Amino acid sequence: MSDPATTPGQENPSFVKLAMRNMVRKGRQSLLHFGLTALGLSGFLLLIAWLGRPSLPG
Repeated sequence: MSDPATTPGQENPSFVKLAMRNMVRKGRQSLLHFGLTALGLSGFLLLIAWLGRPSLPG
């Protein structure tokens, strides 16, 4: 079985090259998913930082 993205005379492209080609082909969807992932990760990190904040006696 051969990869449909390559021809028999070519070497297998790297994962990064395949990812970049896919990102160019699906531009808007890729950017949307990247943005949602970035927002989700930022929100998660902020939540963990807020829950782990030190409570100083006031």
